[in-house]
Amino acid sequence: MENIILTGYMGSGKTTVGRNVAKLKDYTFVDTDEMIVEKQHRSINDIFAADGEQAFRDMETVLLKQLIDEEREHLVISTGGGMPLRAENRQLLSELGKVVYLKASPKTIYNRIKGDTSRPLLKCENPMKRIEEMIAAREPLYEEGALITVDVDELRQSEAALEIVEKCGGTKYTHGK
Repeated sequence: MENIILTGYMGSGKTTVGRNVAKLKDYTFVDTDEMIVEKQHRSINDIFAADGEQAFRDMETVLLKQLIDEEREHLVISTGGGMPLRAENRQLLSELGKVVYLKASPKTIYNRIKGDTSRPLLKCENPMKRIEEMIAAREPLYEEGALITVDVDELRQSEAALEIVEKCGGTKYTHGK
């Protein structure tokens, strides 16, 4: 399918970079977390608190199957950071389009999200340590599920978007425009 799917740890830039990629490609941008919040009529924090992480992960899988069934194309899809953890989701994501892993160091992530209270998995005593542990555990799964990896530590979001468009082949924009 003609879609670009962005995966990576929370704070890696999936939403902001994704919006830029969508503009460059003249695609529609969608965020799976936002889609779930809209469908559930409650925040991710509320879903985690009331139903637990497993229920949220189930919602992600259902959403991916729905996107495939609808055969929607020309999307840039920003995924939740935990979506690729399930083997089934990695398979579904690859069916949806080209999967791009936005790779960021724990330090980059921490600096980007240290003041964000909407991240349920970081409500802990030592968020930096938690980020390091989660990235170490998740990175092999992100890499396994991705066709393309873009290291975003040293890139501005606009530069990351350009690199993704170039690596995914073909553009709808003109350089220098």
